[in-house]
Amino acid sequence: MKEIPTHSVPVESGYTKLETYRYERKFLLDDLPIWHAAAIIKLHPGMLSETYPPRYVNNLYLDTPDMENYYDNVNGATQRRKVRVRWYATPFGKINHPVLEIKVKNGLAGTKYAYPLAPFYLDQSFCSRYFRSILLNSSLPENVYRDLCRFEVVLLNRYYRYYYASWDGNFRVTLDSRMSFYRVNSTIGNSFLHRQMNYHSLVVELKYDIDQDLNANRVASFFPFRVTKNSKYVEGIERVYF
Repeated sequence: MKEIPTHSVPVESGYTKLETYRYERKFLLDDLPIWHAAAIIKLHPGMLSETYPPRYVNNLYLDTPDMENYYDNVNGATQRRKVRVRWYATPFGKINHPVLEIKVKNGLAGTKYAYPLAPFYLDQSFCSRYFRSILLNSSLPENVYRDLCRFEVVLLNRYYRYYYASWDGNFRVTLDSRMSFYRVNSTIGNSFLHRQMNYHSLVVELKYDIDQDLNANRVASFFPFRVTKNSKYVEGIERVYF
């Protein structure tokens, strides 16, 4: 795995900056109304409350030509990463505040590094060549830029996210719904017509620093949800490519 600079630069309101490694537990909810899932979260004895207004989250995922990140995830590699560009609200047109995120996993714990990117347009002319010009026009560390030049944009996904946190701030919970996935062509323009949707499932994520691991079992035990290894990136790739 490539060495990544240790500094990160969050630029969007509501964005979480990670200073240390953390754990994420994911729960998959099938055919449960969103209001019911939200009620369960709000009734948690840890007094979980909304910390930020719900909003649409958009992600462009990058991978190598041989899909190194995808297969590392599927095969359960101890050290693995995901590379994506994240922004909020509208998915297409001019993207004013994109953030490059590199999520790194070492075993079950993970962290992420974030770098602001230059604004760009996501429209029918979008392709990997154009994306490389975006990287060139952004103030990225040299080793990050060199590494990403061998990547291609392969997937766009989008979902609606709710944000919660415990009263002491030690545990954060997100609730995702209305998930959609678009295949992204790397060498030619994109009409974004090849879309798959998953409006039947909800994903709940419980996030906490590693020093809270002993308390996490107690917190998670109050959720009547099924633990999963759900990855939106893996789901999206398998929906639009396989």
